[in-house]
Amino acid sequence: MAIRGLHGLFYSSDPDATRAFFRDQMKLPFTDTGGGWLIFDFAEGDMGVHPIDESGQPAPNTHDVSFYCDDIQATVAELRSRGVVFSQDPQDHGYGYVTYLTAPGGIEIQLYEPKYPKRVVKPAATKAAKAKPAKQKPAKQKPAKKKAAAKKKPKATRR
Repeated sequence: MAIRGLHGLFYSSDPDATRAFFRDQMKLPFTDTGGGWLIFDFAEGDMGVHPIDESGQPAPNTHDVSFYCDDIQATVAELRSRGVVFSQDPQDHGYGYVTYLTAPGGIEIQLYEPKYPKRVVKPAATKAAKAKPAKQKPAKQKPAKKKAAAKKKPKATRR
């Protein structure tokens, strides 16, 4: 058994609008599980653990979800063209270039371009791929054609 990924949640005051925003404006890949529930699928993810500050903020047991991209300027421009609202232009935060977007339902989300290298993880093999391939019967071989017997010269007869 191995953990294969991270599942994040956004709690929204308007979940239908939030789902539509991620589907239509952010263009995130998703699976429709029925009944209006969309699960947004990503090829990769990561997780960090941050300390609380001197004043005790944010409170322990606080969770945060961020999106990251390869080119923040191009990503922000594309998302703005789809109507996504950002609270600020990207700024250098040391670990990466950061901005925040607002999704329906009162959700503010960090978007950043990391400066640190991201490890590329190969997708996990599926159970079907791990299964041993079925044994194949060896192909029947056609019998080799016999070479035509060399024509024998008739024996010379003695008279």
